[in-house]
Amino acid sequence: MNDDPFGKFGLAAKQLWHRGAVPLVIGACCFGLALGGAAARDWGSYDRAAVENGQVWRLHTAHLVHLGWAHLWPNLLALLLIGGLLEEFLDPAEWVVASLVTGFAISAGLYLLHPETEWYVGLSGVLHGLVACGVVMMIRARALGLGIGLGAGLALKLLWEVIYGPVPLTAASVGGAVVVPAHLYGAIAGALCGIGFAAARRRTAPGTAQL
Repeated sequence: MNDDPFGKFGLAAKQLWHRGAVPLVIGACCFGLALGGAAARDWGSYDRAAVENGQVWRLHTAHLVHLGWAHLWPNLLALLLIGGLLEEFLDPAEWVVASLVTGFAISAGLYLLHPETEWYVGLSGVLHGLVACGVVMMIRARALGLGIGLGAGLALKLLWEVIYGPVPLTAASVGGAVVVPAHLYGAIAGALCGIGFAAARRRTAPGTAQL
């Protein structure tokens, strides 16, 4: 007798929740803060002067608040798509680590290398980092076509932004200026996370030789 009244459907739902829990929580945080309006945005944004005055939580919360709904929805859609692409390649713990590391790396990069950037919000830099991390893990898993194709697309986008600035119409669609270094630093940090995850998995893989 099957003790699970939902059978295979219940098992599939549990697996889907396990794989998608972290991006769902990230999206829920972004949505909840958006409901808070300008007050929540002002509380969570990267504000250089406020960080210097000890409000260090902004180094992370800046990536969860947005300029407005027009800025939020594209990022939530991208998060959903990235979550679907990476569900087979990143486990929940790796999702958490990659999200936190890329978010902090972006904020630290802006603070240390771009003193002219006094204010920043948005998830897009972290999303670039998650894609870069996923590319590394896809290549590790021998999903070469998907990994190389996605990596090439990301590299071309970053190259365009570094040389020419934001992709056309991006700033107009989100309602504010695009901070290009956030995308670049996010991608670099994400790729490094992927390399670290791949190395950790190699060490813990069954049959790995121990010295």
